[in-house]
Order: sequence, then C-alpha cells, then structure tokens
Amino acid sequence: MYTKDGEKYFIVDSHIHLWDGRAQNQKNIHGKQFIDCFFDYHTNLSPDEVKWGYDEYCYYGPDRLMRDIFDEGYADHAIFQTTMLKDFFHTMFSQSDQAWELTQKNPERLTYNHSFDPRFGEEGLDWLRADAEKFGLRGVKLYTAEWNGQSRGYKLSDPWARRYLEECLALGIKNIHVHKGPTLKPLDRDAFDVHDVDAVASDYLDLNFIVEHCGLPRLEDFCWIATQESNVYGGLSVVMPFIHTRPRYFAQVIGELLYWIGEDKITFASDYALWTPKWLIERFVDFQIPEDMTDYAPITTDQKKKILGLNAAKLYDIDVPPELAIKIPEEAETGVAVGASS
Repeated sequence: MYTKDGEKYFIVDSHIHLWDGRAQNQKNIHGKQFIDCFFDYHTNLSPDEVKWGYDEYCYYGPDRLMRDIFDEGYADHAIFQTTMLKDFFHTMFSQSDQAWELTQKNPERLTYNHSFDPRFGEEGLDWLRADAEKFGLRGVKLYTAEWNGQSRGYKLSDPWARRYLEECLALGIKNIHVHKGPTLKPLDRDAFDVHDVDAVASDYLDLNFIVEHCGLPRLEDFCWIATQESNVYGGLSVVMPFIHTRPRYFAQVIGELLYWIGEDKITFASDYALWTPKWLIERFVDFQIPEDMTDYAPITTDQKKKILGLNAAKLYDIDVPPELAIKIPEEAETGVAVGASS
C-alpha cells in the first residue's frame, strides 16, 4: 500500500519478471542483444539514483525481487508475465520454476502467468493444458514477435492462435496479456503491430486483452481499437518511465488513454526489473497534466487509484480491503443521479 496526503492506494504491479539474461543462459548472440536492449531501456529512462549495474541487471534473483516489489515498492500484489524466447536462451528468459516457487510461497502477494506459442501446434496445446492445471492459470503473456525456427512472428488472428485462444476460454484463462509496443533487438518491429488485437477482441468477448505498452509507438491505432472493444485494456509497462525523461510525452499518452478508453481500462505496471516500482508509483501519484495541455482534463485521485491497482485487482479477482476501495456516493448506490432535483 502507498499513502500520500492522507490518501491510501492499493497497488497491483501487473507486469513483473524474474529473468536470467546471463551469458551462460544465452544460446547465441541474439540472447545478448536482447538483454543489452533491455539494459539500454533501463539506463536511458531511469533516474540516476535507481540505475543498476549490468551484471546484477542480467540476474537479480528472488530475494531482490521481493524486496524491490513489496518491501520498498509498495505493491500489495504483483503478477508475473512470462517471456519465453526459447530460440535465444537455454532455460527461457523468464525463470518460470523460480517464479512459480515464489508464487507458491506468497500466494496472497503473487500471481503467476505463463505463456504459449501457437506455432507449436497440437503439442503446444497439450503444454497449455498441462500448464493451466499446474499453475492454475488466470492469464498468459504473449510475444507475437518471438522467433520460432524460421518464423519471426505470428498474429493473434492466425488460425492456430485462434485455436489457442479458444482453448484458453475452455480452461478459464481469461486475461490475455500481449506485448504490443516498442521493438526489442533483434525482434522485428512490425511483428508487434497492434492491428491483430482488433479481430480477436471482437470474436472472443469473454477474454480480456491487456495490450502491454499500449501499442507504443502506435498509440493512436491502439486507442481507436480499444475505444470500440470493451474487452481491450492498456497496460502501462514501458509507458511509466517517460514520467521521468519525457513528462509532457507521458502526459500526452496518459491523457489520450483517459480520453479514449477511460479510467477503468488502464493498468499500472513497472515491467520489473526494467524499472523498479517505488519511484514510478511516487511520481505518478504526484503527477498532474500540465495546465497548458488543455486538450486533457486533470487526473483525479480516484483515477490514479484505479490505474495503480483497482483495475488489475478486478481483472484477477484480487481482494481489496474495503478501506482501500473507492467509495461510491450514496446517491449512485441507490440509483439516484448525483445532483438530481427531488
């Protein structure tokens, strides 16, 4: 929980990782390119006082994760989002065994999301079923630009991807997190294009599509899709650190999201360990749209509370203490419009 000026915020960090980018886990040059690209994002978008050294960034381990997310980072709950990258790393980039063990030790604090790749066909469907049973999956994280042999990406609207989404429905996996944002070397930029979300969101209304990184740099495309698809959400991973390096750009992004998709469909994420949540939360609570950016309304405290945790808590049925929930005016509870005359 985070408290500021008498206001209490229930925090759900909806996108965290436990990864191993060390040289011994790299299969090839592409593994090094990937972790180096992550490190560049970290160093270029972080305040100096929270920057890590390269070796610790490549592998930081469970103890540091728990300290950074919960002991220092204010989170009440956090959600692991698995990144496989089997073509680049021997044991995958995300360390699923360690993350799952940590989740089992801290079920009240952590949720584990696994991943799938539809290019594995029927065998991959068997893996998905086994993973759903083992992990009790409520969500998955997809990398549509991930390499698989000769393939350098897929679309959510591909026939096999649809088979997997249908299986998710059957298994009760309702939250589909998908990386649709900045490219990561050596992955191809166009394979992260957001347009394929449109078709599957229309066809699978009982699934929630959380578009991580809000489609950046394709924000306008994302907003036009998400405003018409009630089951498309915007995840703020990668968006958040611009509050430090480009505050007016951050104001534009959050302003557009609030205008187009609304306060109920935006979820906070640090993308740990790309960034640590402590400073992101502190700065977001303090942040306000500059007065001269008159296209956008000021951000309210209730909007910040929804974004920082209450929206993700609703998606994952995470219990929120009553004192941390947003209080609904009595008039609204009884169905009487606020301000209506008698």
